[in-house]
Amino acid sequence: MTITTLGIDIAKSVFQLHGVDADGMIVLQKKLRRGAVLDVLGKLAPCLIGMEVCATSHYWAREIAVLGHEVRLIPPAYVKPYVKRQKNDAADAGAICETATRPNMHFVPVKAEEQQGVIVLHRSHDLLMRQRTMILNAIRAHFAEFGIIAAQGPRKVADLVGRLRGDDTFGVPEVARSALLALAGQL
Repeated sequence: MTITTLGIDIAKSVFQLHGVDADGMIVLQKKLRRGAVLDVLGKLAPCLIGMEVCATSHYWAREIAVLGHEVRLIPPAYVKPYVKRQKNDAADAGAICETATRPNMHFVPVKAEEQQGVIVLHRSHDLLMRQRTMILNAIRAHFAEFGIIAAQGPRKVADLVGRLRGDDTFGVPEVARSALLALAGQL
């Protein structure tokens, strides 16, 4: 049994493998638990391995490449046309295997840990900025429920919150004041 191409459908705990030989005949269809993947792949002769791009695919691509395999990451939209039957892990692994061998296919370069670190930084910053905007808008909207209108902008909201933290309750009920101060603390 010589596997030339292996498609791996990555999941949270169980991975589905679909391997073919040089003639395109299926020689391996197997489910593996996450912890067994590298052990099994380490025993295989180097081959072409295809995986869909997902949250953990760059990690797995780096780990598998260390074992001597050539790894190709494929956008999920490019795999979908190759699913021949109902969608399940085995069918997906077969489609990934097929897609990995297409001559004009677009593959995603495997990102190094440093590259992923920078991406995490940027995505975290974007998330925090979106959350900040959401909280500012929520505070303004909650104040508006009591007829207290604040202009847009973080400074205007900060002024209101500062007054609320002081003695100025604006006639806002204590339960609402407490909630507004909790949002301000989150902000």
